[in-house]
Amino acid sequence: MPFIVVALVAVLTADVLLLTESGREAQPVRVQATPQQSLMARQQAQPSQQPQPSQPPVATAQAVAPLKKLLEPNLFVLTREPFTNELLQKVAKVRGVRALELADAASVTLDGKRVQTLAVNPSTFRAYTPKVTASSDALWQNVAAGDVAVSFVLGNDGGLSLHRRVSSSAGPLRIGAYATTGFGAVDAVVSRDVGRTLGLPHDNALIVSAPDTNSATLRKAVLKQLPKGTQAVMVNPVLPQPKVKARSWPAGSFMTVEQITVALKAAASKLGRPYVWGAEGPDTFDCSGLVQWAFAQAGVRMPRVTHQQWVTGARVRLADAQPGDLLFWRSDPTNPSYISHVAIYWGDGKMIQAPRTGDVVKISPVHTRGLAGVIRVSPAMAAQVR
Repeated sequence: MPFIVVALVAVLTADVLLLTESGREAQPVRVQATPQQSLMARQQAQPSQQPQPSQPPVATAQAVAPLKKLLEPNLFVLTREPFTNELLQKVAKVRGVRALELADAASVTLDGKRVQTLAVNPSTFRAYTPKVTASSDALWQNVAAGDVAVSFVLGNDGGLSLHRRVSSSAGPLRIGAYATTGFGAVDAVVSRDVGRTLGLPHDNALIVSAPDTNSATLRKAVLKQLPKGTQAVMVNPVLPQPKVKARSWPAGSFMTVEQITVALKAAASKLGRPYVWGAEGPDTFDCSGLVQWAFAQAGVRMPRVTHQQWVTGARVRLADAQPGDLLFWRSDPTNPSYISHVAIYWGDGKMIQAPRTGDVVKISPVHTRGLAGVIRVSPAMAAQVR
């Protein structure tokens, strides 16, 4: 069936890429757009044992509530069993917590790829996403009607292009939008109706908003209230950082010369290895996977995703960059403020990186288009970001 892309001017105005389909049979209306192994990775969706449908799952058409205000997510919590009211009340009483949002989470196979997926209530979950994503009524109406929204990185580098119907355990699903949610490794969002057809466990994920609280303190306090085996990942980490330039940080704050040398040699040993979305090594890598793996060889524990790696040390000027520093870019059109790419500074104006699908780990000149900044890694700070 033919597809019609929403006018480019509307796409660029909203920074949300949506498609609408023409010539389709009667289905719920989709609004045309106008402007480390984690617990989640281990939790596999358990689809129904009934024969797989040849048609996509159809969610019940329902109106999505308008956005009232944005809420900053600061912790993403995953449990082995559903959250009970008693547990929710305990978390709500943790100092600094302002709001909570339940969701269903698991690793789902989409188009042959394992994708960490959230099933949400579009009316309430939208408030926890970046402003551009949250503000698009069309996007959330499409999700409510049965589409899947995927991150720009998964769509662009993982091959899940817009308007495609991709295979899933519940039958074909339409990629209705590129919309980065800001939840790190979460790369797909569906409605709870679709989540049920995919077999996602119910109420095993919780988003916590506590924007004025130290994220390390928050994480510790929340986990104290929850069963053993619960995992909590920082989102938009709030961590204390010395209010001085990198050269004024206490002695021993940063990686040693030996650690930097080991990390650079480790990264260089993978030159020519292919980029694969979501890969962590040792034979294939994505950009943040290469950083995490190389630094691990030097005994430095790094968080897994780019926006978490962005808060692992001191900001330095590009002119002051030293080998082993991390370079970050913002290149996600669905969330222009999101940190979406990272490379390791090699020295002499060059960097070592795993660039994109179809490319390989390589050393290349540093480019400044979309450059967000440079971070000198503090192993102690990196270890706090989980």
